[in-house]
Formats: sequence, structure tokens, C-alpha cells
Amino acid sequence: MSTRKPLDHVRNIGIIAHIDAGKTTTTERILYYTGMTHRIGEVHEGTTVTDWMEQERERGITITAAAITANWKGYQINLIDTPGHIDFTAEVQRSLRVLDGGVVVFDGVAGVEPQSETVWRQANRYNVPRICFVNKMDRVGADFVRVVGMIRDQLGAN
Repeated sequence: MSTRKPLDHVRNIGIIAHIDAGKTTTTERILYYTGMTHRIGEVHEGTTVTDWMEQERERGITITAAAITANWKGYQINLIDTPGHIDFTAEVQRSLRVLDGGVVVFDGVAGVEPQSETVWRQANRYNVPRICFVNKMDRVGADFVRVVGMIRDQLGAN
């Protein structure tokens, strides 16, 4: 029996942001809470699902976009964990072309950073609808209201 979903039940969702905003960590939590993994991988331990290259695990950064599937309420969600480093901007741009939507991750302390602006403009170019996720709210100095203000002012989001 086929497990393929009809196309109207498949979504390609990208996780995009500045380097170290927490894209891979967010992806790991999504995989865990959707039941796709039974253990949350950690970047600092080199145990994440999407950072599969040895160099990614050693450096603690995503170098290549990685796609992994999660199922949720009858939908197949293809999550694409993208790199955040400026050197891999082309990798993000290739991913944006196939996305139905994006989750833009912002650091709760740093807010909108230069690469955040770059990926936001790239998503605008490809008309990718986005939601914003303010991460790292447990860190000293995190300020949700300030970050939301930065998103509005610097990116023109509403």
C-alpha cells in the first residue's frame, strides 16, 4: 500500500535565519514533537539529524540544506533546514524556490541580524509566505517585544 500523500497534503517548509539563530535546534524539536525522532539531537553534541556531514558536526554549523519529512494531522511536511552563514547564501536561495512557506528564526537577544535581512529579501523575491519565531528567550537579555519591533522596522513585516 502506498504511503504517498496527494500533493494538496504535502508542504515544503523552510527553516531560515542568520547563523546561530537556532534553525537546526528548532528543526530537531519539530522532528521530536511530531514523533519522527525519539531523541532530540543537539548541535553541540553533533547528534542532529539534518547536520549529517562530518564538517557540519565538527563546526556546529549547517553547510548544505537538508530536507527531512515529518507527518502532522494527515499532512506530509518536508522540513528544509537551511544554512545561516553568509558563505552559503546560494544554498538558501536554491531552497527558497521550492518552499510553500518559511519559518524565520530570530535570536531573542540579537534580533534582526544582517543575514536575517538577506534571507528575508530572498524570500520576498520568491514570494514565500513566512512566520517569525523568536528563539532563545531563555537567554539573559532576551526581549521579545524589542525583536518584534526590529522585525517590523527593519524588515517591514506586520
